[in-house]
Amino acid sequence: MRHSARQRALIVAGAALAGLLAGAVPTASAQQAAAAPDIPVANVKQHLADLQSIATANGGNRAHGRAGYRASLDFVKAKLDAAGYTTTIQQFTSSGATGYNLIADWPGGDTSQIVMAGAHLDSVTSGPGINDNGSGSAAVLENALAVARAGYQPDKHLRFAWWGAEELGLVGSRYYVNNLPSAERAKISAYLNFDMIGSPNPGYFVYDDDPAIEKTFKDYFAGLGVPTEIETEGDGRSDHASFKNVGIPVGGLFTGASRTKTSAQVQKWGGTTTSFDRCYHSSCDTTSNINDTALDRNSDAIAHAIWTLSSGTTNPPTGTVFENTADVTIPDYGAAVTSSVNVTGIPGNAPSDLAVGVDIVHTWRGDLVVDLVAPDGTVYNLKPYSSSDSADNVKATYTVNASSETANGTWSLRVQDRARYDTGYINSFKLTFP
Repeated sequence: MRHSARQRALIVAGAALAGLLAGAVPTASAQQAAAAPDIPVANVKQHLADLQSIATANGGNRAHGRAGYRASLDFVKAKLDAAGYTTTIQQFTSSGATGYNLIADWPGGDTSQIVMAGAHLDSVTSGPGINDNGSGSAAVLENALAVARAGYQPDKHLRFAWWGAEELGLVGSRYYVNNLPSAERAKISAYLNFDMIGSPNPGYFVYDDDPAIEKTFKDYFAGLGVPTEIETEGDGRSDHASFKNVGIPVGGLFTGASRTKTSAQVQKWGGTTTSFDRCYHSSCDTTSNINDTALDRNSDAIAHAIWTLSSGTTNPPTGTVFENTADVTIPDYGAAVTSSVNVTGIPGNAPSDLAVGVDIVHTWRGDLVVDLVAPDGTVYNLKPYSSSDSADNVKATYTVNASSETANGTWSLRVQDRARYDTGYINSFKLTFP
C-alpha cells in the first residue's frame, strides 16, 4: 500500500514541477524525480540504534564537546568514506570545547550548482538525542548511502552535512556559512534541513522559506494523502537559519517538539492532544521515542526532494522583474514604511503565483509585519508579527495569489516594526511576473 501511495506522490509532484517559480526545476526533471528510491526505514532505524549505543557508551549523550559527539561523527564518516564520498571534518571552538562539522561531497555534478542536505548531529547533555536529532542525521545518512547504492549522477552537485553544536545556538552551521567565500555561497542552489522528523506524536510540517522547495515537499505528501502545515515552532531555531540569513534558498521538514498537538491536528494526523515529543531535550529521547511511520515518510520525502532538486538547472524561468533597491529605514516601534515599484506593460491581471522578493536587514525580524499592497489597496500579509522569532533579517521569496488584481500600477512592500529596541531597513523589494 505504501508503495502505491508513493507512486501517486511522484506523479503529482512530477506534474506540478513545471510551474514552479524561482529555483524551479524544469519539467524534464520529473523523470529524474520518479527514479528516487524508497528509503528502507529499517536502515534508518539501525543508524538510530547505533547512535543510541554510542550515547550509552559515552555518558548517555552525544553533546558538543563530549566523547559521544566525536564518536557519532566518526561513525557517520566511516559509512560515507566506505560509500565513496569525499569527506571533510571542519573544526571550530564553542564554549571552550572543540566542535566538528562533517561535510560529504558526492563526486560529479555541476559544482556551480550545489544541492545540500543537512542535519545537526549533536544532542543535548541530558539525553542521547535520538529524535533530536538522530532522526534527521540518520535519514540524511541513509539518503546519502542511497545515492551511492544507486550510482546516481545528478546534473547538480550533491553535498551532505552534519552540524556540531546546534544545541548551543546553530554554532557549527553558522561557522560553516560564515567561512564560505561569497562566491561559494552563490553556488548553493538549495539547502535542505532535517531536525526532528520522527516525533512520537507526529505532525507533518514543511518549511515555507522558499516556494520551489516548499512545493516539492508539499506535493510529495499530497500524493500520499498526508496533509501538511507550515512549520512555525522551530522557525529560525535550526541550522537552515544560518543559510537563509545569507540569502541561500532553504527548506525542510519537521514533526514537532514541545508544543501541544491541537484537537484539529489530532483530527488531521491522529495521535493525542499532548506534546509532539514528550521527551524533547530529555533523557527519554531514546530509540523508543520514534514514530516509525513518520520516520519512514520523511526519509522518503527527503529522497524525493534530493532527486528532484538535483536534476535540471537552477536558473529561474525568464520573467519580467520590477525592483526597488533604494534603502528605506524602518523606524523602531514606529509607523509603517513602504518601498514601491511601478508595474507597466503587463497585460490583464497579475498571476496566481506572483513572486515577491523581500530583502530586509533587521536585528530582530520577529518584530516586523510585512505586507504586499496591491495598486487598489488590497493587502496581502507576507509575514506576521512573532515576538519569539529573534533571528536576523527577512530574506525570502513569497508566492502570492494576486490573480484578482490588475497587474499594472504601483505595488508596495509595507513594513512596520511592532516592538521596541531593534532596528533595520528595507534593502530591496521586487516583483517577478512569469
